[in-house]
Amino acid sequence: MAGVTPKTVSRALNDAPHVSDTVRRKVKEAAAALDYHPNLAAQSLIARRSFLIGLTYERPSPSYVVELQNGALGRLESGRYRLVVLPFNHVASRPDELGRLLLRAGLDGALLAPPACDQPELLDILDRQKFPYARITPHSDLDRGIVVAMDEVAAAFSIAEHILALGHRDVGIILGDPSHAASRSRLEGYRRAFAAAGVSIAESRVVTGDFTYEVGYRVARELLDRNPRPSAILAQNDDMAVATIAAARDLGLSVPGDLSVAGFDNSEVSRTTWPQLTTVNQPVRQMAWDAADRLIARLDGEEAAPTSQRRDHSHDLLVRASTARPHGS
Repeated sequence: MAGVTPKTVSRALNDAPHVSDTVRRKVKEAAAALDYHPNLAAQSLIARRSFLIGLTYERPSPSYVVELQNGALGRLESGRYRLVVLPFNHVASRPDELGRLLLRAGLDGALLAPPACDQPELLDILDRQKFPYARITPHSDLDRGIVVAMDEVAAAFSIAEHILALGHRDVGIILGDPSHAASRSRLEGYRRAFAAAGVSIAESRVVTGDFTYEVGYRVARELLDRNPRPSAILAQNDDMAVATIAAARDLGLSVPGDLSVAGFDNSEVSRTTWPQLTTVNQPVRQMAWDAADRLIARLDGEEAAPTSQRRDHSHDLLVRASTARPHGS
């Protein structure tokens, strides 16, 4: 009906590149008229591939996971590949176990989110088996394989600079999971901003969370129960920042009247909490989409495999209602 070869039909239905929009539209219109649906099992047998792509991550915040999954699914939904979600904890102490899991799961490739993307032992295992992967926001070996990154040091610098520009000098900091390189990168960004402003960070004002609301609330209470309490708190993700706002309210404090709070990620919770959260936009969904797109191009042989395939995404500082000048200034 579309007047093209079977190979072109296959490429058009799978949204492969190098097919014109006109041909793609004709093929899909013909398929719809015939009520045709590709048989993925048959495709797998013929190609000797599973058309499954894994996504692995370690117990980050629910908001982050949703953004990761939606980004990857957004790229996969219209084609023949399907997503297999493989959460895996404590990868730093058992990278070999995760490597075996990925290699035995029948996957064609995998998307590696933090902290798996920063585990050299895991990457060595996958490279030895020539297993394709894409790394999302790694912080080391940035020229190794497909890399989709963002400068988290610069992003953290920008939000700390905003807090300091408002006049805050007594600032609390809630770190994320210390096993994640992102925690160290964001702290480095804070330190650089404070140094540029000639302000020191009091180590007694730095507490460790794990990127979750529950632990964020507990350590925020620790900071706010101290006398004097900080006038602002920088949390390394939005979930912990929202927990900080809740902790402040439970103590009868207003945000931002008594306490300014800033997060990181621009997850949905930052926009639905009240007051809306000042944060840094980390385009997690777009980065996951990009990583999936480039991995698929590699799997389909449409993109070469040079030593490095790094692509950087930009961040944005989003100033909302949760930050203001210190009370009385």
